[in-house]
Amino acid sequence: MDDHLEGLSNGSHDFMYYEDFDYGEFERGERGYDQREALHILSVVVYIVAFVLGVLGNGLVIWVTAFKTKRTVNSVWLLNLAIADFVFVLFLPVSIDYVLQDFHWRFGQAVCKLNSFASVTNMYASVLFLTVLSVDRYVSLVHPSWARRTRTVERAWSVCVGVWGVALLLSCPSLFFRETIELRHEVVCYNNFDGPHVHFAMVTVRTVVGFLVPFAAISASGALIVLRVRRSGAARMSSFSRTVLAVVLAFFLCWAPFHVFSVMELTVHSSMRLHAVLQTGFPLATSLAFFNSCVNPVLYVLLGAKARRIVRRSCLDLTKRSLRELSQSISGTQSVSVPGSGATEEPPAHTCV
Repeated sequence: MDDHLEGLSNGSHDFMYYEDFDYGEFERGERGYDQREALHILSVVVYIVAFVLGVLGNGLVIWVTAFKTKRTVNSVWLLNLAIADFVFVLFLPVSIDYVLQDFHWRFGQAVCKLNSFASVTNMYASVLFLTVLSVDRYVSLVHPSWARRTRTVERAWSVCVGVWGVALLLSCPSLFFRETIELRHEVVCYNNFDGPHVHFAMVTVRTVVGFLVPFAAISASGALIVLRVRRSGAARMSSFSRTVLAVVLAFFLCWAPFHVFSVMELTVHSSMRLHAVLQTGFPLATSLAFFNSCVNPVLYVLLGAKARRIVRRSCLDLTKRSLRELSQSISGTQSVSVPGSGATEEPPAHTCV
């Protein structure tokens, strides 16, 4: 196999993981084909659910945090987190089509690169914003006097610009390595690495920066917050703190399997049993990672009393405004069609006999 095909995606549901050309989907034997078909169907279902809930849910969060609430530091974090997820789910129809076409890429190399770039950016931006959010919770609860002096909306936006810059920078390799190639009359979108050393470096950076370091920082912040709550004698954490904890747990539960399989894949050639595990597990892990993009808005509504009030009030205001506009439209139509009291009627036309 040529070196330039190292890391070729084999048609499983991955948007950024790296496999050899002959791994998985291109093994068209009858054994396991039904299993792959079931995995494909499951992936499409997950993608569709994630797209619908992600667009509606994250769109609603963006609308509420940007236009319906007072701009605070917390709302800035949630707004940017929702933007990261919203941009990602906008590309899900491309992935859905890719699976439905039996992994035949129809959108050209530019979209292949952009789709992978958006996926990786979402992963990095989400985990970095969650890290900032967790550390900010710790500072607000444990060092309130210092937080009141330094936590401002302007500084929060400056941090967000920095987070987006780091996420975009870390995602740039996908623009360089992602390519398309025609194989067996099908076009495949894959990662064209120069060799296994590049593959190893990419997985290492992604796992350390995108998972292990944020997980350590968030775990430390959470532990210190719990200790603070216990020492202060408080009965429980605030609603917002519980929501942040749930969002963080959801992210790591959804992304942990993906990172585990990514590391396992580095030694895929050492064991045929591992090969079979990856062939089944990687599509499921990737689908779970995709699904994380629509989880946060659901958690906001389920756990945040203030979020429920804002959404309920916003929906009520929107309904009232729509009904008022409809009523005004009907009234305007009637005023045009019904003659006024001072208007003189036009005499009927004479007919010729």
